[in-house]
Amino acid sequence: MPRPEVVMYATSWCPYCARARRLLEERGVSYTEIDVEARPEARAEMVRRSGRRTVPQIFIGDVHVGGSDDLHALDESGELARLLADGPRS
Repeated sequence: MPRPEVVMYATSWCPYCARARRLLEERGVSYTEIDVEARPEARAEMVRRSGRRTVPQIFIGDVHVGGSDDLHALDESGELARLLADGPRS
């Protein structure tokens, strides 16, 4: 089964975005980054999908992970590896 797609809404200058990028890269996770400054319509899409206005907002498949702290907590609990390997539980 292929890994679920990872999407991160971010800005180039956000330190939390940089922290999330670093973790994903350290784990060897490929992801699509959507720059909400370069694409203003993407910010509205991010808010619609996540209900949040801050960056980063990270999705694994259809699962809204949240921001950088949420991503790190998932990693520490082992849930990030499971989500990436198995996709969301039904």
